[in-house]
Amino acid sequence: MMFEGDGGAWLGIDLGTQSVRALLVTGDGRVLGSGAAPLTGRRDGVRHEQEPGEWWEAVCVASGAALTGQPRLRLGGLAVCGTSGTVMLTDGEGRPLTPGVMYDDGRAVAEAARVGMQPSWALPKALWLLEAYGRGRVTHQPDVITARLTGGSGTVVPTDSSHALKTGYDAEGEAWPSRLAYLGDVLPEVVRPGTRLGEVCRAASEATGIPVGTPVIAGMTDGCAAQIASGALYEGSWNSVLGTTLVLKGASARPVRDSAGVVYNHRAPDGSWLPGGASSVGAGALPAGGDPVDMDRRAAQYEPSGALAYPLTSPGERFPFLAPDATAFTLGTPVSEADRWAAVLQGVAFTERLCLDYLHQLGAPIDGPLTFTGGAARSAYWNQLRVDILGRSARVPEQIEPALGMAVLAVHGTTGTPLAEAAEHMVRIRTVVAPDPARTERFTEPYARLVAELESRGWLPAPVAAHARNRLNLETDAS
Repeated sequence: MMFEGDGGAWLGIDLGTQSVRALLVTGDGRVLGSGAAPLTGRRDGVRHEQEPGEWWEAVCVASGAALTGQPRLRLGGLAVCGTSGTVMLTDGEGRPLTPGVMYDDGRAVAEAARVGMQPSWALPKALWLLEAYGRGRVTHQPDVITARLTGGSGTVVPTDSSHALKTGYDAEGEAWPSRLAYLGDVLPEVVRPGTRLGEVCRAASEATGIPVGTPVIAGMTDGCAAQIASGALYEGSWNSVLGTTLVLKGASARPVRDSAGVVYNHRAPDGSWLPGGASSVGAGALPAGGDPVDMDRRAAQYEPSGALAYPLTSPGERFPFLAPDATAFTLGTPVSEADRWAAVLQGVAFTERLCLDYLHQLGAPIDGPLTFTGGAARSAYWNQLRVDILGRSARVPEQIEPALGMAVLAVHGTTGTPLAEAAEHMVRIRTVVAPDPARTERFTEPYARLVAELESRGWLPAPVAAHARNRLNLETDAS
């Protein structure tokens, strides 16, 4: 592995919803440069699209900014992540034929029902596109960028198994399943994340500022990228990503089996597994207006809140239970705006605890280190509240960007260094937050009430509710 002293660095590129981010990082985690470029999209009801050409233009701007002022830099490699479930159709030479249909586009309801998937997954949207446009090759968001980087607009590259997962790819068998055989060569070739796809060509170098010949490594979804950036890669480790919504991703030697289908398993580059799930609760449910720092300070007076909230950001829940008809609710009336704020903060943390209880019921290893990332990890108060409600410590890294995870993956793909080892060198932990046992006890009763309410509404299966209560009783008895 190259470290800071030899002038080497790696580039991570993150294709987000609102912007493209690029991060230039040394082998010991020092950030040498960063860049960003905004993205626009078209939203109309359940429709959400972006133009693939705009992704490339934004990559050029963001990469150029990250590399500015590094004339003698030796770039070891790069990797690209994108939003999970974003797809389009391209022609036989990799040129886009359709807009990019984004991860949260909701038009493929009928197709989702036909294949037994959530409408947000890529396969239903790919089928919708094929029916609407009649021809084309299914292509995932980062593939457009890696094709341009390695050979220009007339190039086709394999996709990675992480982005292909929600298109129906069998990560365990490492093949497209036989039930999709009727699609034929519409589906792309698939490789493991960390596979070398090619090198940056001259035309792409001139457009982006990335040196000619830089290795281009197959990436992973943005959720997996954030997990890599957290360092949660040893068995039993978990990363809780709290932004607009809540995503938990962990590391396991074996897939975590879930008949309900709310936990899915990405394949790690070394063949191990990264199980996880995505909830619809999150910071997106916080009331608009007001200074978050001030609201956090005022919310601290309400522990627990006088109201009990299940703060969904949109209708339907995906994890820790599947309930398409679930809606946000608040039991009781907050006495103030600060109390309302507190109810949302606590409701998200209760859901986070229920997610971990569900993972425990499934037999997932959950006793390793827990890491907090996502935009909400910037709130010191919310971090403390979450560990108090969970009753366990959490690490908060200095960098919480998925682009860092792609820089780490680039190290693995170019040097062969085990991914977890590369992350140990490059992920810097800012602080460790420890729970206060007295405060943990304070939140046990409202947590139990929320579990009971979710069960009574028919959303949370009775065995899951019983398991959560059993774990709560065991911890209460132990204290």
